[in-house]
Amino acid sequence: MQYPEQQLDSFNLEERTSALAKIYKSQIGEMKSNPIGSYVNIHIHTFYGYNAYGYSPSKAAWLACKHRLAVAGIIDFDVLDGLDEFLEAAKLTGIKACAGMETRVYVPEYADKEINSPGEPGIAYHIGIGFPRVPREEHLCKFLKELKRTSQQRNIELTNRVNEFLAPVVVDYENDVLPLTPNGNATERHLCQAYAIKAAKMFTDNEKLIKFWTDKLDCSVEGFDIPDGTKLLGEIRKKTMKKGSVGYVQPGKGLFPTMAEVNRFIINAGGIPTLCWLDGILESEQEEEKLIEVAMNSGVRAFSVIPNPAYTPHDPKKKLENLHKVIELVDSMGLPIVSGTEMNNHGQGIVDDFKSEGLMPLVPFFLKGARIIYAHSVLQRQANIGYIGPWAEKVFSNKIEKNQFFEQLGKIASPENENRLSGLPTDLMPEDILSILTIDSI
Repeated sequence: MQYPEQQLDSFNLEERTSALAKIYKSQIGEMKSNPIGSYVNIHIHTFYGYNAYGYSPSKAAWLACKHRLAVAGIIDFDVLDGLDEFLEAAKLTGIKACAGMETRVYVPEYADKEINSPGEPGIAYHIGIGFPRVPREEHLCKFLKELKRTSQQRNIELTNRVNEFLAPVVVDYENDVLPLTPNGNATERHLCQAYAIKAAKMFTDNEKLIKFWTDKLDCSVEGFDIPDGTKLLGEIRKKTMKKGSVGYVQPGKGLFPTMAEVNRFIINAGGIPTLCWLDGILESEQEEEKLIEVAMNSGVRAFSVIPNPAYTPHDPKKKLENLHKVIELVDSMGLPIVSGTEMNNHGQGIVDDFKSEGLMPLVPFFLKGARIIYAHSVLQRQANIGYIGPWAEKVFSNKIEKNQFFEQLGKIASPENENRLSGLPTDLMPEDILSILTIDSI
């Protein structure tokens, strides 16, 4: 019996969990007949942040299983709400998994320069990856709650400004926006969706709806996927929320936590601070070695890229050229590469076109980085030791040695044998850990 995959995207956790168990059981034979490949995506957004298809953590794990990803990971904005569900779903489906969080930070050293957020000097998208669990410590929970609170407050203020512009189409944040999310973590993209839905309800005549958006957005929407398709949502966001629009307010010092502050949280919560790279075209990314040095001085130990060349506000061809250069650089610096396409726009898949001429040579770098992050996640979860911290500083003399160990551990560890590492003594040497996973099960 086949079960509809749409059940995996229910806002009810019990329904998702039950559906995944049934779907996997019904297709386990087909899954196991196809070997795991070498492709990865460890930057999947779920509906706890924003996923253009409405995918839940369970759905992300299932799709990773179907596509036989070597490693899969989720990263949501300002929350770790999907972490437990995703790791459990990945364990059930036999997928090597990790989880993280993305947020925005202020970098004082670049107060007057764009980093990876076009038009916003000093502001950067930033990631923590490989969290072993949702933090329980009071000070870490407080930091997470504050991230979410300030994010939602910015959205409420943005909604008020956009309401004035789009009137008579106005949305109520509590009643129109938050219901589009499973846990009250709305994003700008949810706001766009809410405005599209409200406009369609107010203008039931399609011609009047088209005229409303044509007038308000000051462009032709003929050919747009009215009433709430990708092109329309993108235009709403561009004309009402992004730089130069009526709802936009230039961010600056104090609006976001500093990169160093966020890195301290990430490390204390067991994750790995990760610098995000856009496309190598903005001023700061053209001086990538200097930028990486500043980031590493604040605690960064990994480097994130979005492989899809089309995912850039600038020149896709130039981005691909820059991507090859920056990966060669960061690999030589010993930084694991976090790669994946977010799926926060239609057209972005769970797997990039790694067979393409441009991306195929980069697959080994992506796989290596994903294995390192996965291995860190496993060790941190099972034994409270990992890529960062006193144990790693003690047992590894250099980055090459450390990366080799974690890559090897990422190769041989799996959801089936991870628990062998539970409760390891903190004085155990790397070779001893590898031997625990390679000996025959008793």
